[in-house]
Amino acid sequence: MVLNKIGKGIGKAGSKISGFQPKLIEWKDATPSDIVWRYPEEVIPWGSVVIVKEWERAVFYRDGKVYGVLGPGRHVLDTQNVPFLQGLVEGVYGESIFRATVIYVNINRIQGKFGGRSQTIELIPVTFHGVYYYRVADPALFVNKVVGPDSRFTREELDEYIRSYFLTKLMAFISESNIKDLYMKASEASKRASMVLRKAFEEIGLMLEDVQFEGIDVPPEYRERMFWLTQGTTAAYLVQQETARKFAEAIEKTQAGGAAIGAGVVAIPWALQPPPPQAQQPTTAGVAAAGAVAPQQAYVARCPYCGQSPIPSGAKFCPYCGKQVKWCSSGHIAPAEANFCPICGSKLG
Repeated sequence: MVLNKIGKGIGKAGSKISGFQPKLIEWKDATPSDIVWRYPEEVIPWGSVVIVKEWERAVFYRDGKVYGVLGPGRHVLDTQNVPFLQGLVEGVYGESIFRATVIYVNINRIQGKFGGRSQTIELIPVTFHGVYYYRVADPALFVNKVVGPDSRFTREELDEYIRSYFLTKLMAFISESNIKDLYMKASEASKRASMVLRKAFEEIGLMLEDVQFEGIDVPPEYRERMFWLTQGTTAAYLVQQETARKFAEAIEKTQAGGAAIGAGVVAIPWALQPPPPQAQQPTTAGVAAAGAVAPQQAYVARCPYCGQSPIPSGAKFCPYCGKQVKWCSSGHIAPAEANFCPICGSKLG
Protein backbone atom coordinates (compact mmCIF):
# COMPACT_ATOMS: atom_id res chain seq x y z
CA MET A 1 0.00 0.00 0.00
CA VAL A 2 2.80 2.37 0.97
CA LEU A 3 4.80 1.39 -2.12
CA ASN A 4 1.77 2.05 -4.33
CA LYS A 5 1.32 5.51 -2.85
CA ILE A 6 5.04 6.25 -3.23
CA GLY A 7 4.96 4.95 -6.80
CA LYS A 8 1.90 7.05 -7.62
CA GLY A 9 3.53 10.12 -6.14
CA ILE A 10 6.78 9.54 -8.01
CA GLY A 11 4.84 8.93 -11.21
CA LYS A 12 2.91 12.19 -10.89
CA ALA A 13 6.07 14.09 -10.07
CA GLY A 14 7.88 12.44 -12.98
CA SER A 15 5.08 13.37 -15.35
CA LYS A 16 5.39 17.01 -14.42
CA ILE A 17 9.18 16.98 -14.70
CA SER A 18 9.33 15.14 -18.05
CA GLY A 19 6.34 16.81 -19.64
CA PHE A 20 4.40 13.53 -20.06
CA GLN A 21 0.79 14.21 -19.16
CA PRO A 22 -1.91 11.58 -18.51
CA LYS A 23 -3.86 10.70 -21.65
CA LEU A 24 -7.43 9.72 -22.41
CA ILE A 25 -7.53 6.38 -24.21
CA GLU A 26 -10.81 5.52 -25.94
CA TRP A 27 -12.01 3.67 -29.06
CA LYS A 28 -13.81 6.30 -31.11
CA ASP A 29 -15.64 5.95 -34.43
CA ALA A 30 -16.02 2.18 -34.08
CA THR A 31 -18.42 0.44 -36.46
CA PRO A 32 -20.40 -2.77 -35.77
CA SER A 33 -18.18 -4.74 -38.17
CA ASP A 34 -14.89 -3.65 -36.56
CA ILE A 35 -13.38 -6.46 -34.51
CA VAL A 36 -10.38 -4.79 -32.85
CA TRP A 37 -8.69 -1.42 -32.56
CA ARG A 38 -5.16 -0.75 -31.39
CA TYR A 39 -4.25 2.38 -29.47
CA PRO A 40 -1.42 3.83 -31.60
CA GLU A 41 1.02 4.59 -28.75
CA GLU A 42 2.85 2.06 -26.59
CA VAL A 43 4.16 4.56 -24.01
CA ILE A 44 1.35 5.28 -21.53
CA PRO A 45 1.92 7.92 -18.84
CA TRP A 46 0.98 7.14 -15.25
CA GLY A 47 -2.55 8.28 -14.42
CA SER A 48 -3.87 7.97 -17.97
CA VAL A 49 -7.57 7.11 -18.26
CA VAL A 50 -8.93 4.18 -20.27
CA ILE A 51 -12.62 4.26 -21.16
CA VAL A 52 -14.20 0.91 -22.02
CA LYS A 53 -17.78 0.69 -23.29
CA GLU A 54 -20.22 -2.15 -22.56
CA TRP A 55 -19.54 -3.90 -25.86
CA GLU A 56 -15.75 -3.59 -25.57
CA ARG A 57 -12.85 -5.09 -23.68
CA ALA A 58 -9.40 -3.47 -23.41
CA VAL A 59 -6.51 -5.96 -23.56
CA PHE A 60 -3.00 -5.00 -22.41
CA TYR A 61 -0.51 -6.90 -24.56
CA ARG A 62 3.28 -6.91 -24.60
CA ASP A 63 6.07 -9.26 -25.74
CA GLY A 64 3.65 -11.95 -26.89
CA LYS A 65 1.77 -12.00 -23.60
CA VAL A 66 -1.56 -10.69 -22.34
CA TYR A 67 -1.06 -8.98 -18.97
CA GLY A 68 -4.69 -8.21 -18.27
CA VAL A 69 -8.12 -7.25 -19.58
CA LEU A 70 -10.23 -4.26 -18.54
CA GLY A 71 -14.02 -4.49 -18.61
CA PRO A 72 -16.61 -1.71 -19.01
CA GLY A 73 -15.92 1.49 -17.09
CA ARG A 74 -13.53 4.41 -16.63
CA HIS A 75 -10.13 3.17 -15.45
CA VAL A 76 -7.32 5.35 -14.06
CA LEU A 77 -4.04 3.63 -14.84
CA ASP A 78 -1.87 3.09 -11.80
CA THR A 79 -0.76 -0.04 -9.97
CA GLN A 80 -3.29 0.46 -7.20
CA ASN A 81 -6.34 0.65 -9.45
CA VAL A 82 -5.02 -1.88 -11.98
CA PRO A 83 -2.69 -4.37 -10.23
CA PHE A 84 -1.59 -6.20 -13.39
CA LEU A 85 0.18 -2.99 -14.50
CA GLN A 86 2.98 -3.89 -12.07
CA GLY A 87 4.48 -6.02 -14.83
CA LEU A 88 4.42 -3.11 -17.29
CA VAL A 89 6.19 -0.43 -15.21
CA GLU A 90 9.42 0.57 -16.97
CA GLY A 91 10.71 3.75 -15.41
CA VAL A 92 10.25 6.75 -13.14
CA TYR A 93 10.25 10.52 -13.46
CA GLY A 94 8.16 10.44 -16.62
CA GLU A 95 10.31 7.92 -18.49
CA SER A 96 7.79 5.52 -20.10
CA ILE A 97 5.87 4.71 -16.94
CA PHE A 98 3.89 1.93 -18.68
CA ARG A 99 4.84 0.27 -21.97
CA ALA A 100 2.20 -1.92 -23.61
CA THR A 101 -0.09 -2.25 -26.60
CA VAL A 102 -3.70 -1.53 -25.68
CA ILE A 103 -6.02 -3.53 -27.93
CA TYR A 104 -9.75 -2.89 -27.84
CA VAL A 105 -11.89 -5.91 -28.73
CA ASN A 106 -15.51 -5.78 -29.91
CA ILE A 107 -17.55 -8.51 -28.14
CA ASN A 108 -20.79 -7.88 -30.04
CA ARG A 109 -22.20 -10.37 -32.53
CA ILE A 110 -20.51 -10.15 -35.95
CA GLN A 111 -21.68 -11.53 -39.30
CA GLY A 112 -19.39 -13.26 -41.75
CA LYS A 113 -20.09 -14.54 -45.26
CA PHE A 114 -18.72 -17.72 -46.78
CA GLY A 115 -18.67 -19.55 -50.08
CA GLY A 116 -16.64 -22.30 -51.67
CA ARG A 117 -16.49 -25.74 -53.21
CA SER A 118 -15.90 -29.11 -51.62
CA GLN A 119 -16.74 -32.82 -52.03
CA THR A 120 -19.17 -34.98 -50.11
CA ILE A 121 -18.35 -38.41 -48.74
CA GLU A 122 -19.60 -39.87 -52.07
CA LEU A 123 -17.03 -37.68 -53.92
CA ILE A 124 -19.74 -35.46 -55.41
CA PRO A 125 -18.51 -31.85 -55.76
CA VAL A 126 -20.79 -29.23 -54.25
CA THR A 127 -20.72 -25.46 -54.33
CA PHE A 128 -22.09 -23.65 -51.31
CA HIS A 129 -22.52 -20.21 -49.78
CA GLY A 130 -24.12 -18.66 -46.72
CA VAL A 131 -23.55 -16.63 -43.58
CA TYR A 132 -22.24 -17.33 -40.10
CA TYR A 133 -22.43 -15.38 -36.85
CA TYR A 134 -19.83 -15.25 -34.11
CA ARG A 135 -18.60 -13.14 -31.23
CA VAL A 136 -15.36 -12.83 -29.27
CA ALA A 137 -15.96 -14.87 -26.11
CA ASP A 138 -12.43 -14.80 -24.66
CA PRO A 139 -10.64 -11.53 -25.60
CA ALA A 140 -7.33 -12.58 -24.01
CA LEU A 141 -7.23 -15.89 -25.90
CA PHE A 142 -8.31 -14.21 -29.14
CA VAL A 143 -5.50 -11.65 -28.90
CA ASN A 144 -2.94 -14.33 -28.00
CA LYS A 145 -3.97 -16.71 -30.78
CA VAL A 146 -5.10 -14.47 -33.63
CA VAL A 147 -4.36 -10.77 -33.23
CA GLY A 148 -1.00 -10.57 -31.50
CA PRO A 149 1.25 -13.20 -33.16
CA ASP A 150 1.00 -11.68 -36.66
CA SER A 151 -0.10 -8.16 -35.70
CA ARG A 152 -3.51 -8.48 -37.33
CA PHE A 153 -5.24 -5.25 -36.38
CA THR A 154 -7.25 -4.24 -39.46
CA ARG A 155 -10.78 -5.39 -40.17
CA GLU A 156 -9.72 -6.79 -43.57
CA GLU A 157 -6.91 -8.90 -42.10
CA LEU A 158 -9.09 -10.36 -39.37
CA ASP A 159 -12.07 -10.96 -41.68
CA GLU A 160 -9.82 -12.89 -44.05
CA TYR A 161 -8.25 -14.94 -41.27
CA ILE A 162 -11.54 -15.88 -39.61
CA ARG A 163 -13.24 -16.65 -42.94
CA SER A 164 -10.35 -18.90 -44.02
CA TYR A 165 -10.37 -20.62 -40.64
CA PHE A 166 -14.12 -21.16 -40.89
CA LEU A 167 -13.95 -22.49 -44.47
CA THR A 168 -11.20 -24.97 -43.64
CA LYS A 169 -13.30 -26.48 -40.86
CA LEU A 170 -16.52 -26.35 -42.91
CA MET A 171 -14.96 -28.14 -45.89
CA ALA A 172 -13.79 -30.91 -43.56
CA PHE A 173 -17.38 -31.18 -42.27
CA ILE A 174 -18.80 -31.38 -45.81
CA SER A 175 -16.28 -34.06 -46.83
CA GLU A 176 -17.71 -36.29 -44.09
CA SER A 177 -21.36 -35.58 -44.96
CA ASN A 178 -23.55 -37.31 -47.53
CA ILE A 179 -25.20 -35.47 -50.40
CA LYS A 180 -28.74 -36.33 -49.30
CA ASP A 181 -28.32 -34.65 -45.91
CA LEU A 182 -26.66 -31.59 -47.42
CA TYR A 183 -28.82 -31.04 -50.48
CA MET A 184 -32.23 -32.06 -49.16
CA LYS A 185 -31.85 -31.07 -45.49
CA ALA A 186 -29.90 -27.80 -45.63
CA SER A 187 -31.39 -26.40 -42.41
CA GLU A 188 -30.44 -29.52 -40.45
CA ALA A 189 -26.98 -29.47 -42.05
CA SER A 190 -26.59 -25.86 -40.87
CA LYS A 191 -27.34 -26.86 -37.29
CA ARG A 192 -24.93 -29.80 -37.40
CA ALA A 193 -22.21 -27.59 -38.90
CA SER A 194 -22.68 -25.09 -36.06
CA MET A 195 -22.25 -27.81 -33.46
CA VAL A 196 -19.20 -29.37 -35.11
CA LEU A 197 -17.37 -26.09 -35.80
CA ARG A 198 -18.14 -24.53 -32.41
CA LYS A 199 -15.31 -26.37 -30.66
CA ALA A 200 -12.78 -25.21 -33.27
CA PHE A 201 -13.86 -21.59 -32.76
CA GLU A 202 -13.55 -21.90 -28.98
CA GLU A 203 -9.89 -22.79 -29.47
CA ILE A 204 -9.17 -19.26 -30.74
CA GLY A 205 -11.39 -17.40 -28.28
CA LEU A 206 -14.51 -17.13 -30.45
CA MET A 207 -18.08 -18.33 -29.99
CA LEU A 208 -19.71 -19.55 -33.22
CA GLU A 209 -23.39 -18.79 -32.70
CA ASP A 210 -24.97 -19.83 -35.98
CA VAL A 211 -24.26 -21.15 -39.48
CA GLN A 212 -26.78 -20.77 -42.31
CA PHE A 213 -26.40 -22.38 -45.72
CA GLU A 214 -28.14 -20.11 -48.22
CA GLY A 215 -27.34 -22.23 -51.25
CA ILE A 216 -25.96 -25.70 -51.99
CA ASP A 217 -25.65 -26.87 -55.58
CA VAL A 218 -24.20 -29.73 -57.62
CA PRO A 219 -22.60 -29.32 -61.09
CA PRO A 220 -24.97 -30.47 -63.88
CA GLU A 221 -22.76 -33.42 -64.83
CA TYR A 222 -23.13 -34.85 -61.30
CA ARG A 223 -26.87 -34.39 -60.85
CA GLU A 224 -27.74 -37.82 -62.26
CA ARG A 225 -25.41 -39.44 -59.76
CA MET A 226 -26.93 -37.38 -56.97
CA PHE A 227 -30.44 -38.46 -58.03
CA TRP A 228 -29.59 -42.15 -57.81
CA LEU A 229 -27.82 -41.70 -54.49
CA THR A 230 -30.87 -40.00 -53.00
CA GLN A 231 -32.93 -42.98 -54.23
CA GLY A 232 -30.85 -45.37 -52.16
CA THR A 233 -28.28 -46.51 -54.74
CA THR A 234 -24.83 -47.02 -53.20
CA ALA A 235 -21.86 -44.91 -54.26
CA ALA A 236 -19.84 -48.06 -55.04
CA TYR A 237 -22.50 -49.29 -57.46
CA LEU A 238 -22.62 -45.90 -59.20
CA VAL A 239 -18.86 -45.92 -59.68
CA GLN A 240 -19.19 -49.42 -61.12
CA GLN A 241 -21.83 -48.26 -63.58
CA GLU A 242 -19.79 -45.24 -64.63
CA THR A 243 -16.83 -47.50 -65.30
CA ALA A 244 -19.04 -49.72 -67.45
CA ARG A 245 -20.27 -46.69 -69.35
CA LYS A 246 -16.71 -45.57 -70.06
CA PHE A 247 -15.91 -49.03 -71.42
CA ALA A 248 -18.93 -48.81 -73.69
CA GLU A 249 -17.85 -45.39 -74.95
CA ALA A 250 -14.38 -46.75 -75.62
CA ILE A 251 -15.95 -49.52 -77.71
CA GLU A 252 -17.81 -46.91 -79.78
CA LYS A 253 -14.58 -45.07 -80.50
CA THR A 254 -12.86 -48.24 -81.67
CA GLN A 255 -15.65 -49.40 -83.97
CA ALA A 256 -13.39 -48.87 -86.96
CA GLY A 257 -11.19 -51.65 -85.63
CA GLY A 258 -13.74 -54.24 -86.75
CA ALA A 259 -14.87 -57.35 -84.99
CA ALA A 260 -11.38 -58.00 -83.62
CA ILE A 261 -12.52 -56.40 -80.40
CA GLY A 262 -14.56 -59.52 -79.87
CA ALA A 263 -17.52 -60.37 -77.77
CA GLY A 264 -15.31 -60.52 -74.69
CA VAL A 265 -14.80 -56.76 -74.64
CA VAL A 266 -18.46 -56.13 -75.36
CA ALA A 267 -19.30 -58.25 -72.36
CA ILE A 268 -17.20 -56.13 -69.99
CA PRO A 269 -20.15 -53.98 -68.85
CA TRP A 270 -22.01 -57.14 -67.80
CA ALA A 271 -18.97 -58.30 -65.86
CA LEU A 272 -19.01 -55.04 -63.93
CA GLN A 273 -22.67 -55.32 -62.97
CA PRO A 274 -23.50 -56.83 -59.58
CA PRO A 275 -24.13 -60.59 -59.83
CA PRO A 276 -27.74 -61.79 -59.63
CA PRO A 277 -28.87 -62.98 -56.20
CA GLN A 278 -27.87 -66.56 -55.50
CA ALA A 279 -30.58 -69.19 -55.37
CA GLN A 280 -31.49 -70.42 -51.91
CA GLN A 281 -29.94 -73.69 -50.80
CA PRO A 282 -32.45 -76.51 -51.19
CA THR A 283 -34.16 -77.65 -48.03
CA THR A 284 -34.27 -81.25 -46.87
CA ALA A 285 -37.74 -81.54 -48.33
CA GLY A 286 -36.48 -80.18 -51.64
CA VAL A 287 -33.63 -82.70 -51.78
CA ALA A 288 -36.09 -85.49 -51.12
CA ALA A 289 -38.12 -84.48 -54.15
CA ALA A 290 -36.14 -86.60 -56.63
CA GLY A 291 -36.16 -85.48 -60.21
CA ALA A 292 -37.24 -81.92 -59.32
CA VAL A 293 -35.50 -79.28 -61.46
CA ALA A 294 -34.65 -75.90 -59.87
CA PRO A 295 -36.27 -73.01 -61.74
CA GLN A 296 -33.80 -70.84 -63.68
CA GLN A 297 -33.25 -67.18 -62.83
CA ALA A 298 -35.42 -64.99 -65.07
CA TYR A 299 -33.36 -62.96 -67.58
CA VAL A 300 -33.43 -59.21 -66.90
CA ALA A 301 -32.33 -57.02 -69.78
CA ARG A 302 -29.89 -54.33 -68.64
CA CYS A 303 -28.60 -51.52 -70.82
CA PRO A 304 -25.02 -52.37 -71.89
CA TYR A 305 -24.11 -48.68 -71.60
CA CYS A 306 -25.65 -47.33 -68.41
CA GLY A 307 -26.50 -50.63 -66.70
CA GLN A 308 -30.10 -49.63 -65.92
CA SER A 309 -32.93 -52.13 -66.06
CA PRO A 310 -35.38 -53.36 -67.07
CA ILE A 311 -35.20 -52.63 -70.81
CA PRO A 312 -38.46 -53.52 -72.61
CA SER A 313 -37.99 -56.50 -74.91
CA GLY A 314 -37.42 -55.44 -78.51
CA ALA A 315 -36.68 -51.79 -77.63
CA LYS A 316 -34.31 -50.11 -80.08
CA PHE A 317 -33.10 -47.49 -77.62
CA CYS A 318 -32.38 -47.48 -73.88
CA PRO A 319 -35.13 -45.48 -72.12
CA TYR A 320 -32.58 -44.33 -69.50
CA CYS A 321 -29.54 -43.13 -71.47
CA GLY A 322 -30.94 -43.07 -75.03
CA LYS A 323 -28.21 -45.29 -76.56
CA GLN A 324 -29.16 -47.63 -79.42
CA VAL A 325 -29.31 -51.35 -78.59
CA LYS A 326 -30.06 -54.60 -80.46
CA TRP A 327 -31.41 -58.05 -79.58
CA CYS A 328 -30.36 -61.60 -80.47
CA SER A 329 -32.76 -64.33 -81.57
CA SER A 330 -32.83 -65.65 -77.99
CA GLY A 331 -34.05 -62.33 -76.62
CA HIS A 332 -30.76 -61.08 -75.11
CA ILE A 333 -29.86 -57.38 -75.29
CA ALA A 334 -26.54 -56.24 -76.80
CA PRO A 335 -24.77 -53.01 -77.82
CA ALA A 336 -25.67 -51.69 -81.26
CA GLU A 337 -22.12 -52.20 -82.54
CA ALA A 338 -21.78 -55.83 -81.33
CA ASN A 339 -21.52 -58.62 -83.93
CA PHE A 340 -22.23 -61.48 -81.54
CA CYS A 341 -24.46 -61.83 -78.49
CA PRO A 342 -22.36 -61.56 -75.31
CA ILE A 343 -24.76 -63.93 -73.50
CA CYS A 344 -25.29 -66.86 -75.88
CA GLY A 345 -22.77 -66.09 -78.63
CA SER A 346 -25.30 -66.14 -81.46
CA LYS A 347 -24.59 -63.95 -84.46
CA LEU A 348 -26.36 -60.62 -84.52
CA GLY A 349 -27.96 -59.24 -87.65
